[in-house]
Amino acid sequence: MHWRLIVILLVLIISVQGVIYLLIPGSTPLFAQETAVGADSDTIPIGLRKLIKAYPDQLIGATSNSLIWKDSTVMPYDDGIQNKDYDALLLNPDLEDQMGKKYVKGRNFPDPTENVIDTTKIRYTPFFEKMYGSTHAEVHGKLALVRWLPKTQKLKMYVTTVNDIHKKIQAISDELDNHPEWLKYVRSPGGAFNWRSIRGTDRKSAHSFGIAVDINIRYADYWLWDKQMGRPHKFKNRYPIEIIELFEKYGFIWGGKWYYYDTMHFEYRPEMLIDEANL
Repeated sequence: MHWRLIVILLVLIISVQGVIYLLIPGSTPLFAQETAVGADSDTIPIGLRKLIKAYPDQLIGATSNSLIWKDSTVMPYDDGIQNKDYDALLLNPDLEDQMGKKYVKGRNFPDPTENVIDTTKIRYTPFFEKMYGSTHAEVHGKLALVRWLPKTQKLKMYVTTVNDIHKKIQAISDELDNHPEWLKYVRSPGGAFNWRSIRGTDRKSAHSFGIAVDINIRYADYWLWDKQMGRPHKFKNRYPIEIIELFEKYGFIWGGKWYYYDTMHFEYRPEMLIDEANL
């Protein structure tokens, strides 16, 4: 009789644990164990594998068409819409569109203005809102102060603490401070956190999430300025390539490599810098 009572008690304990596992926010979802596959599985698209590798503190896995966050949120990857034109890619992308093109790191990159369908600028807004915050107050509550060029200028800059971006920006700043030949390009930075939309659109700027930095605007080249001045849409750059490589080393992509070039702009997008051979 006693052994039957023990069996019943064990069944009850396991059942209660299962319910708690499903209901408590932040616990690993059971469905993820049953249907998700590891980040190294060939059944997961390369784009999803890059995201999982880039954000291990935020993401726990994926299925063949979804991304699984640590709080059990399941985010679709491909919305099924094919052959989007560039406007549709910019205005209504999915995660697959965001990861659709390869960003070429380093100094040997092709002329970005020869690539009309450049998706390295595309952002699936729900992904960034989930990661960094969907309101001004939510993002603002995660910001930290960075001392930009602490040896020479000691300027204040605010960026997010999510993914330790504040630490990465501080490390970049400290390295820049040791290169006097680069200082004129990074003094008086154009800004970091700024809750705003991209000019001429209702889409949030990367600055809204506290993940972007603009360096000295005096040496910047920007496609819209060229258009307004009647100049040809042609890539140009006045910043030393070593500065671009330094930002890329810490997980930031450069706006100068976009079709709609913005050479003063850097934003934290480590997923774009991962070599497929390392997945």
